[in-house]
Amino acid sequence: MTDTDRDTGGDLEGTGTEGYSPRLYNEDLAPATERKWGAFSIFNVWTSDVHSLYGYFLAASLFLVAGNTFKFLVGIAVGSLIIYYLMTLIGKAGVKTGVPYPVLARASFGTFGANVPALVRAVVATFWYGAQTSAAAGAIVAFLIRYDGPKDLHETSRLFDHSGLEVICYLAVWAAQLLIISKGMETVRRFQDFAGPAVWLMMLVLAVALSVKAGTLSLSIDMPAKDLAALAKNATGLDVTPGSFAAIAAIAATWVTYFAALFLNFGDFARFTPDEKTLKKGNVWGLPVNLILFSLVAALTTASASKVYGEVILEPAAISAKFDSAFLVLLAALTFAVATLGINVVANFVSPAFDFANVAPKHISFKRGGLIAALIALLLYPLHPWDNAPSFVNAIGSTMGPIFGVVVVDYYLLRKAQLNVPDLYKEDGEFRFQGGWNVRAFAAAAVGAIFSSLLPTYGPSGYGAALGPYSWFIGVLVAGTIYFGVSGGKSPLTGRPGASAAPETSATPAA
Repeated sequence: MTDTDRDTGGDLEGTGTEGYSPRLYNEDLAPATERKWGAFSIFNVWTSDVHSLYGYFLAASLFLVAGNTFKFLVGIAVGSLIIYYLMTLIGKAGVKTGVPYPVLARASFGTFGANVPALVRAVVATFWYGAQTSAAAGAIVAFLIRYDGPKDLHETSRLFDHSGLEVICYLAVWAAQLLIISKGMETVRRFQDFAGPAVWLMMLVLAVALSVKAGTLSLSIDMPAKDLAALAKNATGLDVTPGSFAAIAAIAATWVTYFAALFLNFGDFARFTPDEKTLKKGNVWGLPVNLILFSLVAALTTASASKVYGEVILEPAAISAKFDSAFLVLLAALTFAVATLGINVVANFVSPAFDFANVAPKHISFKRGGLIAALIALLLYPLHPWDNAPSFVNAIGSTMGPIFGVVVVDYYLLRKAQLNVPDLYKEDGEFRFQGGWNVRAFAAAAVGAIFSSLLPTYGPSGYGAALGPYSWFIGVLVAGTIYFGVSGGKSPLTGRPGASAAPETSATPAA
């Protein structure tokens, strides 16, 4: 048996489910038994996650901060390598144990305490699910209002503080996503395998079309340095001098932080891969290679559009809406809608589906958890809170770094990547701690959250604002260090370095 096979729950062959609590176990939360996700599917997890309207907007905005293309690519490359390392780290835990994020979190936060970090992730995901659905609907609206009928509906009808056309498009996109997720994780994989390449193709069409129209291959924006700095600050909130070392570092940090949510639950997807080799191959192509190329195309498109239209446009839907060809505008609108569906399925649907199921496994399956997330997003639509959501989401999101720090330190440094998987489903097993809650983990995460939230705002004079891009990193380091310290560098229950309180259970996952 290889190291990869060890400790993998698989179907927990030979152990059955005797002793498992219905409050902790159902088939969706059980270790993965079918592992059909190859490197291409993992690659497309990343194309689906990044190639969205917001992913493009972020890359284009950071391009302004860089000052030039070379510095931009340096910042993106550094960030992408960090992302690759961290995603592979958490992904290996998913491959080895076969369990989704909320179940893995039981090892560090306790069998019932894990519901807190799971719901934190679910809240942020559900919130962004509504925001991304609204963005996808907006891309379709941008195309339809080229025509008199839809344009009249858009301008004359109002419902829930939206136009009638916006409501119709939102409901259509919302229903399409629900249909995909209702078919299960295998359908999610197939959708990603289609969406990823489709978006890449459209991005290239957009970049080539603009370059041809501009008459040159442009990788810079002709704008006075002062105006560029003001535009960059307005787009990103980063108060740095474009092109400076601080700007490059902030680009890398912001790029890493963009993936903060998936650092927690990438194991939800990695657990369906057959081995670590497949995982790493998919991650290499999907992260550093794909992210750098995607960012280069975003920079090329932004720079070319600025020359063609005489203004800096950071939204790809707004750029494509200016095309003379109705066919190209339609193609772009549909592709951007598919792209947004992709990121919603990956980042904002799968996670809360498992997270809500983890709260009440006996009553909530993966599909029901996804339905709950979708219904919440639908109920939020009349309020459209995402219009002013960044501060709220960032406040909740500041807890993601501390949670990640605790989970990684617990799994790799304290337990040495050896986990008693069956006990994750038992109320009286190794991970019971104090009535199902690990107080040490919560204390460490709470202190980490305080530092990551307050230090960038109320830090030393002249330094607080500069720490803003590093909030996630602060949370990881502070919480992880405190948790390691209060645990004495030893496995939480046994007091022995890297030990596990119960015998290790091994099983070979079904291929």
